[in-house]
Amino acid sequence: MANRLMGEKSPYLIQHGSNPVDWYPWCEEAFRRAKAEDKPVFLSIGYSTCHWCHVMAQESFEDPQVARLLNRWFISIKVDREERPDIDAVYMSVCQAMTGSGGWPLTIFMTPQQKPFFAGTYFPRESAYGNYGLTDLLERVAALWESDREGLLRTGEQITKAMNRPRIHDGKAPDRRMVERAYSQLAGGFDPEWGGFGRAPKFPTPHNLLFLMAYGEAAKEAQALRMAELTLERMGEGGIFDHIGGGFSRYSTDERWLVPHFEKMLYDNALLLMAYGRAYQETKRALFSDVAHRTAGYLLRELRNQDGSFCCGQDADSDGVEGKYYLLSPEEVKNVLGAEDGAEFCRLYHITDAGNFAGKSIPNRIGSAGGSWNRYDPRLGKLYDYRRRRTKLAKDDKVLLAWNAWAIIALVRAGTIFAEDDYRNAAVGIYDFVESKMTDANGRLYLRYRDGEAAYPGQLEDYAVYALALTELYRGTWDVRYLQAAVHRARQMLELFADTETGGCFMTSRDDETLIARPKETYDGAMPSGNSAAAMVLQTLSLLTGEQVWREAADRQLRFLAGELGEFPSSGCFGVLAAMKALYPHRELVCAVGDGVPDELTAYLKEHPAEELYVLLKTKENAQRLGECAPFTRDYPIPEQGALYYLCENGSCKAPVRNLSQLGY
Repeated sequence: MANRLMGEKSPYLIQHGSNPVDWYPWCEEAFRRAKAEDKPVFLSIGYSTCHWCHVMAQESFEDPQVARLLNRWFISIKVDREERPDIDAVYMSVCQAMTGSGGWPLTIFMTPQQKPFFAGTYFPRESAYGNYGLTDLLERVAALWESDREGLLRTGEQITKAMNRPRIHDGKAPDRRMVERAYSQLAGGFDPEWGGFGRAPKFPTPHNLLFLMAYGEAAKEAQALRMAELTLERMGEGGIFDHIGGGFSRYSTDERWLVPHFEKMLYDNALLLMAYGRAYQETKRALFSDVAHRTAGYLLRELRNQDGSFCCGQDADSDGVEGKYYLLSPEEVKNVLGAEDGAEFCRLYHITDAGNFAGKSIPNRIGSAGGSWNRYDPRLGKLYDYRRRRTKLAKDDKVLLAWNAWAIIALVRAGTIFAEDDYRNAAVGIYDFVESKMTDANGRLYLRYRDGEAAYPGQLEDYAVYALALTELYRGTWDVRYLQAAVHRARQMLELFADTETGGCFMTSRDDETLIARPKETYDGAMPSGNSAAAMVLQTLSLLTGEQVWREAADRQLRFLAGELGEFPSSGCFGVLAAMKALYPHRELVCAVGDGVPDELTAYLKEHPAEELYVLLKTKENAQRLGECAPFTRDYPIPEQGALYYLCENGSCKAPVRNLSQLGY
């Protein structure tokens, strides 16, 4: 029997549409009913590619007995965390404060006024080993609602007040000590054998690696570069990387990057593509180029929709079995490739009779000697086709704006580094989709698109990451309309989200739905926070345009982040990376050309990271529009032929030259 979720667009909610639980989506009707019937609310938050969300669904939400308990004593609400990151952020902070940890599925009990009094994550159906199962927990909470409701209400009030306590900092400007402290903290948790940070499970956190590479270059700290490169090397060899189809799984359950949590996400792969591309520019190592190309290929082949947008990701499970899609046996490999080629693949990629996961093998190159098969090898194509025929991966095909914006950044950078027009064209396709399908009549952005419907007002990370992506599109194409669009979206971001009283930006806009708290996130988790991305785009626009309004906005944002991150700046490395652009030497280059983009400029940007170099291209055709974004360029003359380069370094400008080589490049 279908419930209310069957009419939703979210694949995650639709997965629960046939549960016997009387689910509501997050809506006013659910809370009105909770108030009218005087019942507590059971809130469950997850996402469609989450393995443990599937487990809890199968064990509990599909079970008639559990459904009877929920339907009798509670009003039950399901939320897709990817559609409503604001709701997830509010109640995840509750879970972390109450339990010391978090994760998904997220389980919350709260009052009809949305005030939480109990939080947890996954619960098995039955109690065991001294831990509550869901059935016992439901009975316990229902009993307390009757016998000690005042106590639960008091807890909910206390938690809500704590969440809304203002955080005021001294507004101290960031300095290099903050940057050095972030590096030291990462170094303190670094695994010198296998790369990565801390113990298992290990997450890629590519924004931390981007910070390390930038810091290593700026501070001439070879160990920072080595930490990033070793981590990327080990991940590229491990089972977390799909050696047959390309792309990375969500995280590794072990220290060696061998056994992943098998779901693949758009944002992970976009950010990792950025990291591998940067590492290739630094080292010119073939491994980093190969992994970058395979990751880009995965994005284009598996996650790109026909309309040019990119979907969220692919499931960890196939046919209800975790990792089944990726696992191989020697017999399967030899049946596909033949005895000789099959034996070679098994040797190179560690496919054994004993297996390394659930009786089969995750292909990997850990400790392997000899060459791997290159990405064009038709034998890999045969294995890829075999996997796709053998079983299917469920896909979450909704389109999220912020995640697509990270894909724009990654694909533009990869297109520049590897001279791949297909990558750049794919990024432009995302831009076209967002402007036509995810923008409302008032020019505001939507957060999600699926099945012909754009929904939910864009949040801070949507505007911040998209504005940053537009600056990257400008750098990758020299089309000034992208720079104009970046300026426009950054202005919207400040208007809608900036906290003019205590600094930083709220997660939700000033006219968005009111929750029990208005989060202001600064922690860089799987992705950089919205505030970190906001700092990056404001600092980028400050250096590109030379405009005081952007310098002042960037300064306010960086001061806010410095205060929020406090003694633990490694928790917000992307924000620290933005601060580095103000703290370390930087260069602004205006290239005025009369007859096309100079080949030497294209070659330089292909070969060098140039993170501290901000380039504007002025032509006769774009001079007026460029001057609107960067007024200082209006007085720069354009030669009839060739180019003139105007370079400024840290506030000091050099005389114009005809060739880039004359500037020492």
